[in-house]
Amino acid sequence: MPTKTVFEPFRIKSVEPIRWTTRAQREELLRAAHYNLFLLPADDVLIDLLTDSGTGAMSTHQWAAIMEGDESYAGSRSFDRFRNSVQSIFGYKHVIPTHQGRAAERILFKVMCKPGDVVPNNTHFDTTRANVESVGAEAVDLLKPEGRHPETRLPFKGNMDVDALDTLIARVGRERIPLVMLTVTNNSGGGQPVSMENARAVSAVCHKHGIPLYFDACRFAENAYFVQQREPGYADKTPRQIAQEMFALGDGCTMSAKKDGMANIGGFLCTNDDLLARQEKDLLILTEGYPTYGGLAGRDLEAIAVGLGEALEQDYLRYRIASTAYLGDHISAKGVPIVQPPGGHAIYIDAKAFLPHVPVDEFPGVALAAELYLEGGIRSVEIGSLMFGSAAQMELVRLAIPRRVYTQSHIDYVVEIILRVWERRDRIKGMRLTYEAPFLRHFTAHLEPMG
Repeated sequence: MPTKTVFEPFRIKSVEPIRWTTRAQREELLRAAHYNLFLLPADDVLIDLLTDSGTGAMSTHQWAAIMEGDESYAGSRSFDRFRNSVQSIFGYKHVIPTHQGRAAERILFKVMCKPGDVVPNNTHFDTTRANVESVGAEAVDLLKPEGRHPETRLPFKGNMDVDALDTLIARVGRERIPLVMLTVTNNSGGGQPVSMENARAVSAVCHKHGIPLYFDACRFAENAYFVQQREPGYADKTPRQIAQEMFALGDGCTMSAKKDGMANIGGFLCTNDDLLARQEKDLLILTEGYPTYGGLAGRDLEAIAVGLGEALEQDYLRYRIASTAYLGDHISAKGVPIVQPPGGHAIYIDAKAFLPHVPVDEFPGVALAAELYLEGGIRSVEIGSLMFGSAAQMELVRLAIPRRVYTQSHIDYVVEIILRVWERRDRIKGMRLTYEAPFLRHFTAHLEPMG
């Protein structure tokens, strides 16, 4: 019989010290960083929830595999182990390693898209949208309407609106849509999962029109666990079996192995199309490296090969999802508005509801993220109007939890800080931009408090 207490399914073997700062120090540091948490030195962050990408802790098995790394330029045996691991889960014919997920996106859209094309997705994340737009194509988000309401509790709020996809294809024409993408889990939509039923429906529309379906598979293992726990007919299937079933519905994928690859760097691009694979490998050689290393060291390929399997372990996923929900449930119980239900890799605070007195053009998410840092040294990230401009569907602050890094006491501290800020939320002011880059502006923007 399972116990009520879900504890970390690992023992800690190595520790890294955390440096404390005072509020006065953080005020000075934040001013120097132009109120952009990306520009803070990591040593000045107490609890770093900026991203779960590449920030996790690797296992003893991964570190052992690193010592087996074959650093041969071409034909490395580490690539063979990497490819075999990927294909055992994803099933696609061609596996192309890249240094991280956005490199896979860049190659995919450069090869498949041209100016005037349209790329539908349930919700594009920042680099995905930027890579689509960089080739002159249009990124269109087709999230189901209920996914745009943070307070609504539904099991699969990451689903694509299939009727809207059909309508879009009819409106712009099949020839303008080189591929459809489905992001699992839906990061920009609050870390919400996509159901197998929805993936099958999207796949059916794509096949009807002869359009390839690609998955953004960064958090595929967490999505598979949600399917197992929430979708009828999947309780007796393993996360690996569920992932295999979902990817069989598509024609390829992009993957940042810095998420559910459990590694600190790396990614890959997969396809079943021989001609596309040849073109993608040619571009890979030009900008990333030879197709058997793709900008990665052999040791990185080994770490990913092991990590992909570890991400699908039932005990790990049970702990991962429960520990994220622990944060969300504790703050929402005190009235803090979050995207419900809690996602797999992060909790998303509804900054618009948290700070109703701060208008959208004063970036409530940035203001809230800055206040969390000032109050307790916690680094988070805005996912709203600063990140997406006019394409923003919600004003959120994401607290992304690195894999196997923080314990429950760390999360208890985060809860305490959020609740302190919640108590004086009416005194928080908005932000104004003083500098922005022409694209992906949130990484380097400069801001200052209003008034």
